[in-house]
Amino acid sequence: MRVILNVDAITAPLTGIGRYALELARGLASHRDVEALRLYSAYQWVDDPENALAANRTIAAVRRNVPFKEFALEAYTHLRSAMFRMHTRGMRDWLLHTPNYVLMPFDGPAVTTIHDLSWLNHPQTHPRERVRFLDRHLPRTLEKASAILTDSDFIADEIVSKLGVDRARLRVIPLGVDAAYRPRPAAELAPVLAKYDLTRGAYLLVVATQEPRKNLARLARAYAALPAALRARHPLVIVGARGWLNAELEQSLAPLEARGEARRLGYVAEDELPLIYAGAHSFAFPSLYEGFGLPVLEAIASGVPALTSNVSSLPEVARDAQGSIALNVDPLDETALREGLVTLFGDEDWRRCAIARGVRRAGELTWARCVEETVVVYRDVIART
Repeated sequence: MRVILNVDAITAPLTGIGRYALELARGLASHRDVEALRLYSAYQWVDDPENALAANRTIAAVRRNVPFKEFALEAYTHLRSAMFRMHTRGMRDWLLHTPNYVLMPFDGPAVTTIHDLSWLNHPQTHPRERVRFLDRHLPRTLEKASAILTDSDFIADEIVSKLGVDRARLRVIPLGVDAAYRPRPAAELAPVLAKYDLTRGAYLLVVATQEPRKNLARLARAYAALPAALRARHPLVIVGARGWLNAELEQSLAPLEARGEARRLGYVAEDELPLIYAGAHSFAFPSLYEGFGLPVLEAIASGVPALTSNVSSLPEVARDAQGSIALNVDPLDETALREGLVTLFGDEDWRRCAIARGVRRAGELTWARCVEETVVVYRDVIART
């Protein structure tokens, strides 16, 4: 089979969708059944997955800084579509896959991945131009796509109930976790932890963009309600870019930061992040809504007990045949969050069991498996074309 993969999402800092696109590109490039792979980004072909980050850097900067964003986005979309049509003329026997919602116009078979419906369920947490863009362009993608991939059964059910898609057109393929996320010995962690002034096994880690849907303000308030001695032993460490609409978070974090009980590391380099995960005592991810929740999987793969929400897809991620591996709590209930943190820090029997089960569960969810299941969908689409 011959595959065109759209790699616009591979841009720094890598989000979950960007990571997914990068791992797909890497896996497809070496897959035995993919005789040819072409990567398309923005308005041009790119040579390989590693070049996509550099190729996308300029267009990402323009998107951030351009005025009249909604008009500019539509103009860019129109231009990009025209360029893609020109560049793919005569490639109807190829298959197109976009890992990021909206398909470009293409005459051959096409697959899209819809990761969640957050712009529909929580439009206030997205830039207005993004919401309008998806409202305007996603219906055509749903009509055109030969198959629609998504990351969890929860989102598949939402796509059926809220977008009216036939369940038979959907394929659920969970995301994977890189082998870099694993338990590590103290000596291996020491240089990176020293760089960030972190103590192994002592901090509560959060990895999330600082925006309302991640629910970090409630987490900060629940954490602030813990005994002072517990906060002193386990400072709150947040990794992730500053996002938008985060005045509430700033207000909640300010007293903790002033006392040295909370720190924000911002963006952390890709090769350092697995070490920061593995050095944590515990992990928290109380998001209000996720299509998958990759950070939870990265945490349990690293041998770190996790607390997460009991809503959306999050209970699916850290679950095995015995049930939930992570602590699942109501993300809107600050008392439940605080009590969950107490268990996370202090219940040693639960922690030992969660660590062992989490590492086993993560071993089942690899990027190689994600790529293999995606290729199975490609084969089915091509066979029906």
